[in-house]
Amino acid sequence: MQVAVDDLGRVVPPLLILVGLVGIVVPVLPGLLLVVGGVLLWALMEGGAVAWGVFGVSVAVAVAGYVLQYMLPGRRMREQGVSSSTLALAVVFGIVGFFVLPVVGAVVGFVLGIFLVETGRSRDRAQAWHRTKHALVAVLHSMGIELVAGLLIAALYVGGVVAT
Repeated sequence: MQVAVDDLGRVVPPLLILVGLVGIVVPVLPGLLLVVGGVLLWALMEGGAVAWGVFGVSVAVAVAGYVLQYMLPGRRMREQGVSSSTLALAVVFGIVGFFVLPVVGAVVGFVLGIFLVETGRSRDRAQAWHRTKHALVAVLHSMGIELVAGLLIAALYVGGVVAT
């Protein structure tokens, strides 16, 4: 019985971390939470100061990633005139698009949502497309920040495994 638990303790945490990293790039799963969850599971199974230290630093990296993920791109979008309500409505369009066109529909719906809302706000298609491009760049920056945080946590995990 102990051998099976040990095997699960070696397989499940890195699997959670990998699934979490994929979830950051393909925003269907709560990526960063899964990555931190994998480290937490490892810390619970491993125990000891190193494991818990790695978990604590991982939580700090995740919190910093979340804060930066919303602060930096949001500021850039506001500078370009893209409002938070535009993004909220674009997310709704993305969810509808996901069910209308499986797989690619979420992206298509999101982009279409930004463009339609901004066209309605400004009545100028060129300006709406300009703001749509800025919103997309900001979303990509946000995903990049989250991915960097996830990769840092994964590296901390590997370092912790090697150290223990």
